[in-house]
Amino acid sequence: MNLTYAYPRSRFEPTILVDLNAKPERERLSKAALKGFFKLAAAWKLRDDDARELLGGISSSAYYEWKKNPERTLEVDCITRISYLLGIYKALHILYGDKLADEWMGLANTNLIFGGRTPLAYIEAGGLPAMQIVRQLLDARRGGL
Repeated sequence: MNLTYAYPRSRFEPTILVDLNAKPERERLSKAALKGFFKLAAAWKLRDDDARELLGGISSSAYYEWKKNPERTLEVDCITRISYLLGIYKALHILYGDKLADEWMGLANTNLIFGGRTPLAYIEAGGLPAMQIVRQLLDARRGGL
């Protein structure tokens, strides 16, 4: 007897992933990503040192050049970081009012994940994996996937 197994048909259309390894895709996304990041940094009232750390620990000179002129092609790591941060920003604004949403990253948090630290301190210490965890936590809280 020959049995064939298959996954059940999904009612969802497959998501086409952006290939961030393709330079044309990074070129297309970089300027908007940086502009979004700098607006997020202003809303969260981030110190420049914190903003630089969130971007992957870039130098002060690079940070100020990027801020002055966002016309550049970012590397995969940086675009990925910004993507997570913008997702966190969006989730916070869905969950909370604007004031709390913009303050949340700097408030001490009793959730076991943070251990009393601020989400910002947690992300700075944990880098990209910590950004992913915070994004997943907030998406789960708002009922997203």
